[in-house]
Amino acid sequence: MGALAWLLIPLVAAVGAGLWGSWANRTRRARSDGPELDGYARFREAMEKPRTGA
Repeated sequence: MGALAWLLIPLVAAVGAGLWGSWANRTRRARSDGPELDGYARFREAMEKPRTGA
């Protein structure tokens, strides 16, 4: 019975790894790059503004 337990441990680990791998690699909804590009455009505008003052 002890040998059976030692054989089940890798089997359970392999099944768990397979489930985790399929969950981690699942297809997610496609997102546009709109918010990221808008933020980058605002950043560039802020960096290009001329300095005023001293």
